[in-house]
Amino acid sequence: MRVGRQQSFAPHRRGRFSITRELYHGEIWCPRTENQSWLARRAGTVYFTGNSYVCCPHRTVFEGRGLHHLPAANGSGLNAGHYAVLGLVGNSGLVEPPDGILHGILDAVQYVKDYGRAGKEIKGHRDGYSTDCPGEPLYAWVKRGAPRPGGDNGTPEPPAAPPFPGRLLKYPPVMRGPDVRAWQGQMKKRGYTLDVDGAYGAESRNVCLRFQREQNVPADGIVGPVTWRLSWEAPLT
Repeated sequence: MRVGRQQSFAPHRRGRFSITRELYHGEIWCPRTENQSWLARRAGTVYFTGNSYVCCPHRTVFEGRGLHHLPAANGSGLNAGHYAVLGLVGNSGLVEPPDGILHGILDAVQYVKDYGRAGKEIKGHRDGYSTDCPGEPLYAWVKRGAPRPGGDNGTPEPPAAPPFPGRLLKYPPVMRGPDVRAWQGQMKKRGYTLDVDGAYGAESRNVCLRFQREQNVPADGIVGPVTWRLSWEAPLT
């Protein structure tokens, strides 16, 4: 996502998010990802992104190169005139950007307008550079003018998926618990046929495998953080 810079500055409405500084010496990660290394190119690296800001599905904005620093993500000749804001979607798994990512992108855009002398122009990565990024769904949103989901409402929305329970749901052996029941109930709401009995057995594993294949994520029959989140947040098909 390219956000154009402007040569003159006029006041804008302030961005609707606050910045907190947190010391962390590992690779950059999102607490709901499976491998905790979405942004890290390798463990221990300092240079982790050429983007100005990075937005995850939970409306969290990570600072990359930040304000008034030259990004390295837009392509030759485009970095000097634009900031770079990355939305964490891909060509498999999370493809359709949820509202949290869209809100986060717009929060970052408003911030660079308020404090970084950015102008009104918002472009996709592929505008002026040969790439599939930012993907068809996110690019279509940019072409529509990047509207804020639900209208211009800055109130953060809670994540659609409940927090990951902290253990992998898999079979064999049969696993039991309220987390299993919650996942089974959600899959039943999505139209799958299974008993909501709180026991993760062969039937639940088969439903999980089918769902993972439909979402184009690794099909292992295990409900991990990615499968758990997609069970609530993936669009119904």
